[in-house]
Amino acid sequence: MEATVTTANSEEKTWGGGNEPMRASYGKMMMWFFIVSDALTFSGFLAAYGFSRFKFIETWPLADEVFTHFPFLHGVTAPMYYVALMTFILIFSSVTMVLAVDAGHQMKKNKVILYMFLTIIGGLIFVGSQAWEWKNFIQGEYGAIETKGGSLLQFVDKDGKRVALADFAAHLPEERAQLSRSKATWFMEEADLPSFSIAEVQAGFKAHPDLLIRTEVLTEKKQKTVLSRAESEERLAQAAYVVEGANLERNEYGSKLFADFFFFITGFHGFHVFSGVIINIIIFFNVLLGTYEKRKSYEMVEKVGLYWHFVDLVWVFVFTVFYLV
Repeated sequence: MEATVTTANSEEKTWGGGNEPMRASYGKMMMWFFIVSDALTFSGFLAAYGFSRFKFIETWPLADEVFTHFPFLHGVTAPMYYVALMTFILIFSSVTMVLAVDAGHQMKKNKVILYMFLTIIGGLIFVGSQAWEWKNFIQGEYGAIETKGGSLLQFVDKDGKRVALADFAAHLPEERAQLSRSKATWFMEEADLPSFSIAEVQAGFKAHPDLLIRTEVLTEKKQKTVLSRAESEERLAQAAYVVEGANLERNEYGSKLFADFFFFITGFHGFHVFSGVIINIIIFFNVLLGTYEKRKSYEMVEKVGLYWHFVDLVWVFVFTVFYLV
């Protein structure tokens, strides 16, 4: 006995015509699924950052004291100015993407080319700005001392202004060999040697009686605690490491977790932006070649636009939680 199978509306595709969920194509639905799953990932990262900051709130670095650099303005303190400029550029690139999608709906190829080009330029500027910010964060500016107990000690003058190690550290006639496997030093390796040794910092501090030590602990007025001269000398005697800049082990800004979250969250977002720029470039060349003009649809521009708006929106939350709060 043979069975006969009939299909109603055989002319319609499985995902097309009148049975499209919410009138969205398969490609746009899959993009929305990706956006929702990625949003949950970023939410987990930001939630972990929030819990960690709350746990170590008394020693958490102040963003206004960390992100103070601005290109071509060496020595000028501009807290959060460049981060705000980066945010504006990324949001503006989202506006140009909207205009590109709208031009695609109207089948205006030249306008799509113009607005996608502006979006790509905005994305490249943002990624380059993040790389520049990472460089300054890793390099550091002032330096600090980490004690045997893990506390961080920063140096200030009598007016409370930060003082860099290079401004007061002494230069002692001492040599120190870096531990490395090639020298068979107990098969040990260590990071690059700091510019100054602990002895040089201690000698320089002793020779400058106007210097004081500021701890990473915040007061009720959200200012770092400044010790007296006697307390400063006592704490400096417990020095264990000279810290310059930041890495995944320690940083000169404060809590070690601060640098870990900075590298992970901003790096993960930066990877998304960079990926978006690459995809935009591919779509841009397809527009130039007239691929979507022949298809009589610029839906691909709309799909990549959804992704671009997502990474812009995520940065708004990262900027708010990581830099402003």
